Amino acid sequence: MPGFRPPAREPVRSEEDLEKGGFVLPGELVGTTEEFKPGSGATIIGGDIYSTATGSVLIDRKARVVSVKPKTLTPNILKVGDIVYGKITDVRESGAMVEVAGIEGKENREIVNSRPGDVHVSNVRDSYVKRLSDEFRPSDIIKARVIDVDRMRLTTSEDSLGVVKAYCSNCRGELVLEGKKLKCPVCNMTETRKISTEYGKGIQ
Repeated sequence: MPGFRPPAREPVRSEEDLEKGGFVLPGELVGTTEEFKPGSGATIIGGDIYSTATGSVLIDRKARVVSVKPKTLTPNILKVGDIVYGKITDVRESGAMVEVAGIEGKENREIVNSRPGDVHVSNVRDSYVKRLSDEFRPSDIIKARVIDVDRMRLTTSEDSLGVVKAYCSNCRGELVLEGKKLKCPVCNMTETRKISTEYGKGIQ
């Protein structure tokens, strides 16, 4: 395991000690296989159970399981199928560039393998797209699905995916949904987008 190196054999801390202090670093001895089974944040090496995370020890006496709850949230790693939120930074004929901000349900965690995403014109919607500028504009906030992590390809073809927040191209007022189009309440300009069925819901 990268970055993990158990120390030389040391006395196992008692259950009472672990539950009172409860805080361990990676590589600390937290039990033996004679007493426990390893849970999350713990691993077996040579019949002993070591912590693989920095955090608090949790002992399930009934199940005889010892685990370690990480002190900090594990960073997100993007994978195919993840739903992400991001901001359109550029719109070209062949695709739109996206600054990915977070994964749905895990918005408060940093994405460790994030880089600019791309929604190719063929992945915008199920039907033919004549002009990509009618679907996205810079600064639009979109909801998309990851379809290729290596090339950071995204799709918005599903009904729930697409633009969830947009601004007027004329006065920068926030656009509101009216029927199948977006209208600016400031200058009354109407615009089109590839609109998500969740447009305007819970996006700040």
